[in-house]
Formats: sequence, C-alpha cells, structure tokens
Amino acid sequence: MTIRVDEAEQNPWTVLRVSGEMDLVTSPQIRRRVHAAVAGGRRDVVLDLSGVLFCDSSGVGVLIAARRLMRSCGGRLRMVLPARGAEDAAHVNRVLAALGVRRLFDVYADLPAALDERAEPLRPPSPAARAS
Repeated sequence: MTIRVDEAEQNPWTVLRVSGEMDLVTSPQIRRRVHAAVAGGRRDVVLDLSGVLFCDSSGVGVLIAARRLMRSCGGRLRMVLPARGAEDAAHVNRVLAALGVRRLFDVYADLPAALDERAEPLRPPSPAARAS
C-alpha cells in the first residue's frame, strides 16, 4: 500500500492529512512534508493520522522526529488519532500507547478539536485500559 499526504492551511495551522500505511518505505514522505512546512515558515502543524491503517517503528520514529523538530523551532505539533472506532483507524493510537510514547504527543479526537486553540489534548489511555 502507499501513503497519501494532503496539505491544507487553516491559519495558523498547517494540516497534513495522512492516509495509508506508515512504514519504512512511506514514512520519509511524512518527514519531508513536516520539514517543508517548517522551511516555509510554518510553526504550527497538525498531523491528521485518522486515515492511517498501519504504522511500524519507522513511522513512530518519524512522529518522534517531527515532535523534536517542532519543539526545536518553537512550534507546535498536534495529532489527530481516533481512540476508538474502526479497528484500523485506531491503530496508530494503540501502537504509540503500547510503546509508551503516546504521552509525548498532544492528541485530539478529530480535526476540529485539534484546530481549536481552547481544546485540551486527550489524555493517554491508562495502563489498565491498555491491558484490556
């Protein structure tokens, strides 16, 4: 499968809507798009991962690198990750939680929440919730 990254400006946010599979072959595309946004002067990025069906360790690495980049330039990174719903659509959220890195990210349930300056990020699932 391939990956698709659609970009939209919703001031002050640059929204990168990702769909497909994040793996060793496709993840560099996401890295390039985040870097291009920063190089273009954008400091507020939303990664909408609600359309991602699969994410391996290289995808997680790209997400962590994106977080590091945004922090280093004084920017903000928000992610849209469904916690529940279609089995595939919640995959990235489960992978990040299982690896113990979900807490590093500001996660929102949907794009309108991620774009809302007043919205609070979702809390990571508790260890007990992950075990069930």
